[in-house]
Amino acid sequence: MTDIEIAQANVMAPIDQVAQKIGIAKEDLDLYGSFKAKLSLKKLRELQAKAADKSKRGKLILVTAITPTPAGEGKSTVSVGLGDGLTKIGKKAVIALREPSLGPCFGVKGGACGGGYAQVVPMEDINLHFTGDIHAISIANNLIAALIDNHIQQGNELGLDPRSITWKRCVDLNDRQLRNIVDGLGKRVDGMPREDHFQISVASEIMAIVCLSKSISELKERIANITIGQTFGKRPVKFGELKCQGAVASLLKDAIRPNLVQTLEKTPAFIHGGPFANIAHGCNSVNATLCALASGDYVVTEAGFAADLGAEKFMDIKCRAAGISPDAIVIVATVRALKMHGGVDKKELKTPNVDALKKGFENLKVHLENLAKFGVPVVVAVNKFITDTDQEIQALQDLCAANGSKAVLCEAWEKGGEGAAELAKAVVATIDEGKANFHHLYESDLPLAEKIKKLGHEIYRAKHVDFEGSSLKKLQEFEAAGYGNFPVCVAKTQNSISHDPKMIGAPSDYVFPIRDVQLYSGAGFVVALAGDIMTMPGLPKAPAALNIDIDDDGKITGLF
Repeated sequence: MTDIEIAQANVMAPIDQVAQKIGIAKEDLDLYGSFKAKLSLKKLRELQAKAADKSKRGKLILVTAITPTPAGEGKSTVSVGLGDGLTKIGKKAVIALREPSLGPCFGVKGGACGGGYAQVVPMEDINLHFTGDIHAISIANNLIAALIDNHIQQGNELGLDPRSITWKRCVDLNDRQLRNIVDGLGKRVDGMPREDHFQISVASEIMAIVCLSKSISELKERIANITIGQTFGKRPVKFGELKCQGAVASLLKDAIRPNLVQTLEKTPAFIHGGPFANIAHGCNSVNATLCALASGDYVVTEAGFAADLGAEKFMDIKCRAAGISPDAIVIVATVRALKMHGGVDKKELKTPNVDALKKGFENLKVHLENLAKFGVPVVVAVNKFITDTDQEIQALQDLCAANGSKAVLCEAWEKGGEGAAELAKAVVATIDEGKANFHHLYESDLPLAEKIKKLGHEIYRAKHVDFEGSSLKKLQEFEAAGYGNFPVCVAKTQNSISHDPKMIGAPSDYVFPIRDVQLYSGAGFVVALAGDIMTMPGLPKAPAALNIDIDDDGKITGLF
């Protein structure tokens, strides 16, 4: 059966029964039908208060991966399977994941609910509109844009220079046509013509703000702190000067509350927030993670794409903002993907090739070395495909052992929690050793340019970091304005450790180009754009939308 057929054949438990497993009563939920719900604000605050006491938190397990390839890695599948595997060995486990964006669902990557017998459900709802969080974030973002343009139209009391406006509109689709536009055309009453831009909703600052805010008060404060542009005299202008942060926050009153669903095996799963990891900070919400830590003994969370992106941002942005740290890290690898990093064409992946595997292992080795810099022990999850040979699997395990890491076979896709039980045991044993000594890659007081250089040299393995155009000058301006302590969120391709998607494997000794930097003063970080990365993706020649359909009974097919 396909992933969607497996999900549709599953008999879900009422979500209030799933919630009871982790001490959440029905009255603490706002039900969205029978199988998904949001936590009440009251329960959210209770769980936050419990999580504030570190002695009452569960153990936090971060799942990340090697550099993606067309062969697939299955990070979400392993994350869900590990949660079920922990439950299978008698642990009280909770999962905390991101919400899927509609862009990949109809584009090329597909959804983000796992696969096979390791999925979160209801799969179609989660992958599509879910509880409306991303739509609310999009509308809130675009309300800010409308208010900015209306302020200019109605006399421009603040003296905003339309050419300086940095706030972008957004939509949760891959729509390259909207990347760069001119709007406000027509008569005087139709607005002031200006160059404008769209980005995908999950890369927006509002998405980051929702994911990093613990309360509505913090949400309003962060929204007010958004820098929207400059006056004609070059004074930075914050959105709070328009005095509409309360109106924007009112659109997000439900979006800030975590969503609760379940796996195929009825393990509770918080799914909330959806920033991409290649162009945003790539982690589910702080609120979802805190609620999971307060309600489970073991919490499985994941960070988008590979360890050079999602995991680094988890450590240096999310952990810093939330006051949390992982007790163990699981890095997902596949024999197929490592052979691709070793130069094997996708069409030849079924052919055993230990030599290519050994060559491609250099990619995994770099990620293992990078993760060691954060002081957290790592377990490698070998996500098994049917074409993997015993010889290839043994070779990968031997390579990991030689580099000081334990590699455990994971068969969650085929067997669900049972197929991840050995991985769960290995992760628990690693946590019980108590070797985690978490620290960030860089200190907050390091200058912004030096933070970017440190990432370039130590994580991306570049020989030199090149600041193009006015990027270095803008960083100096950010520091002069008081933002020098912000962490850095690098936006770059997910398909390479470098900025160039063609540089597979373990690239080094190259120039890492920073073509622009952006200030997210509300979210609390600086974005550095490397290479040709776009914050509005485009659709491929044959988008996944070609395969998706629905019948008169509302049954969806082709979604994955």
